[in-house]
Amino acid sequence: MTPLIPPFTREVALLKVRAAEDGWNTRDPQRVSLAYTPDSRWRNRHEFVTGRDQIVAFLTRKWARELDYRLIKELWAFDTHRIAVRFAYECHDANGQWFRSYGNENWEFDANGLMAVRHASINDLPISPADRLFHWPQGRRPDDHPSLTDLGL
Repeated sequence: MTPLIPPFTREVALLKVRAAEDGWNTRDPQRVSLAYTPDSRWRNRHEFVTGRDQIVAFLTRKWARELDYRLIKELWAFDTHRIAVRFAYECHDANGQWFRSYGNENWEFDANGLMAVRHASINDLPISPADRLFHWPQGRRPDDHPSLTDLGL
């Protein structure tokens, strides 16, 4: 397999985006945190997170309130050590209200392919259960599931 380290080609950037999506869809904060540098810096909505311990705590809180989380990421742009993605995810809260959240992320990687910086801008839209588009079982999105572009999102 091609190592997912900079400098990025289009092929490697696409693989890196899918690897990130697959990781987040596990909803395993500890596992996800290992894709980031020990001192990784995040801006996620209004929160600022630094380091793996804070990443684990943030993701633990996130997935405790964002239930049945399903995520799709799509490559937007890349250069030698940066990737920009757009994404959408669906989840529901403890009251059963479903949401589709849309956003963009800007990523910067170190020489080992670990993410050192992550900036995420996200907007939430309440949806009805009938409006859901992401129905696969927990874990990896099936390869034949439509992309964000194919879904018109």
